[in-house]
Amino acid sequence: MTFSLISPAFVDGQLIPQKYTRLGENLFPPLKWTGTPEGTQSFALIVEDPDATRGMFRHCAIINIPGSWTELPQAVDTGPEHSIKFIRNDFGNARYDGPQPPAGTGVHHYWFRLAALDAASLSIPEDVGAEEAWKRVRKHLVEEAAIVGTFGQ
Repeated sequence: MTFSLISPAFVDGQLIPQKYTRLGENLFPPLKWTGTPEGTQSFALIVEDPDATRGMFRHCAIINIPGSWTELPQAVDTGPEHSIKFIRNDFGNARYDGPQPPAGTGVHHYWFRLAALDAASLSIPEDVGAEEAWKRVRKHLVEEAAIVGTFGQ
């Protein structure tokens, strides 16, 4: 089975509903995956906007998602405490911050990348930031699945 990522909130390549953006309720959108690769001990997730005016902008990074999980629920960053760990995003927050592209910059593409990892947990401080955390995550990569959502003002 192919490792794949979907969201019940939006279709791959289509508009992310406003409630999952900083212009709405700023809720983390629900994500589900299937086809977990053999040898997966944990997952990590990053949400990136390659269309940002200053270059790649990271909206969220999560590590230590248990390998037995097959989904992240809506608003997981504000839900009950789990073993998952949020890393500081490019807004400076250790949580999800949704799309908020500047007006007039067109439609942006938000890549939700889920990495299956060969390590049960990673010791990465939240203050290293999402970019550095993802570099460390990739050293343990088994396979990656992605979904893209769009948003513009």
